[in-house]
Amino acid sequence: MHKELECLVHREALLGEGPCWDAARNRLLWVDITGKTLHLYDPEKREDTVHSFGQFVGAAVPSEDGSLLLALQDGFYRYDEHDRSLARIAAPEKHLPDNRMNDGKCDPAGRFWAGTMSMTGKPEAGSLYCLHSDFTLTREVSNVSISNGLGWSPDGKTMYYIDTIAGQVYAFDYEMASGRIDGRRTLLEIAREDGLPDGMTVDEEGALWIAHWGGGKVSRYDPTSRQLLEEIKVPARLVTSCAFGGPELDELYITTARDEEADDRHGGSLFRVKLNVRGLPSASFRPTAGRSRPLALY
Repeated sequence: MHKELECLVHREALLGEGPCWDAARNRLLWVDITGKTLHLYDPEKREDTVHSFGQFVGAAVPSEDGSLLLALQDGFYRYDEHDRSLARIAAPEKHLPDNRMNDGKCDPAGRFWAGTMSMTGKPEAGSLYCLHSDFTLTREVSNVSISNGLGWSPDGKTMYYIDTIAGQVYAFDYEMASGRIDGRRTLLEIAREDGLPDGMTVDEEGALWIAHWGGGKVSRYDPTSRQLLEEIKVPARLVTSCAFGGPELDELYITTARDEEADDRHGGSLFRVKLNVRGLPSASFRPTAGRSRPLALY
């Protein structure tokens, strides 16, 4: 059971995405991808501060050095929100100008994972990348159509990953010490009538919370039994992602996108609902000790 869904920010985003709870600053990071903005939501002041960029913003995560790491349209960046300086770390697909970065988050060890997709709809043109603590970058999954939701099991031994167009949630064996993934298998296949799986988060019981693009809801699944446990209806058809936040990590923040082809009064809004289960903490990027800046800028 859960309490009533609350609209925190009304229709500010074209394509709201990537909620990430920044526990050190008691705030929510989220992005408007096509609006080319980063949002910093303060729940105590109920203020949403916006930072604008000249390109799409796929994801944002806090870094332990006080900066933010961004997955912008053409690569990975380090951003200082105070002086608004931006430094590119890596451009993994500069040879693919029709691709852009999409969803991403940090694993519990502090690596930043983010993937790509084609902006022209080309299937299997994207990949999933891992930015390690020493700022080296590796490609971990290829032939992805829309790289999306990520999550890790409470014991850190399993990584979950969504390719939206495939309509599937995958599981990998995960080695936390190295970030190595192996043993890819299909965990869930979402029925088309329920919409496409988009962003995702994991609670402390190990259940997966999945946003349904075109389905107007967030669903909770048991990854062991693969059974649907709960659904939260959202008054927007294009539900994009979700993340746990708040002092007790028992508040689920939900992002949405505007639907220009429907009577859509709430698409693009940020929502919150208090639950009776806690989420896992959102991890921050953890640069190698003594190094707060990239080895090289590309």
